Amino acid sequence: MRAGIPGLPSPHPIGEQLPAVYAEDRFVQSFTGALDEVLAPVLSTLDNFAGYLDPRLAPEDFVGRLAHWVALGVDESWSPAQLRQLVTSSVELHRWRGTQRGLAEYVRLLTGGAVEVTDSGGVVESPQPGAPLPDPGPPWVQVRVRVPDPARVDVRRLTATVVDAVPAHVRVAVEVLEG
Repeated sequence: MRAGIPGLPSPHPIGEQLPAVYAEDRFVQSFTGALDEVLAPVLSTLDNFAGYLDPRLAPEDFVGRLAHWVALGVDESWSPAQLRQLVTSSVELHRWRGTQRGLAEYVRLLTGGAVEVTDSGGVVESPQPGAPLPDPGPPWVQVRVRVPDPARVDVRRLTATVVDAVPAHVRVAVEVLEG
């Protein structure tokens, strides 16, 4: 989080705003100077608050907080650039959450590869009215990612991320291929 920034000037020094009788009082000026040093980062943050809310501009240590605000689980293995991109795309990701398109976009943002998602589907039918429905088997999803260097993708972490993104009862298979 934000901390004191040595040497950051206050845009509104308190000592300069006091009555003239205190202008040459060394104790008052050093006391208000200390207050200015403590308040300068606060005033700077408030002056630039709009920049803190934009993941493209926010300080690197604040982007993780933005990710939590938009309900995006953060993985420490993500680079700062990936985290910024995910937070920037979070509205679109939430819009398509639970769909093939949403899962594919999420995995694409994480890996930078070409993503193909297939699943077992969610509808079964019977050709005869009143007949029992056929057993479709357990639901599953398969994610196939093609990247230039598969060794750079942590398959275990990617699988855990996909497992978190699909319903709990769905079986997950993740493949990372060169391509």
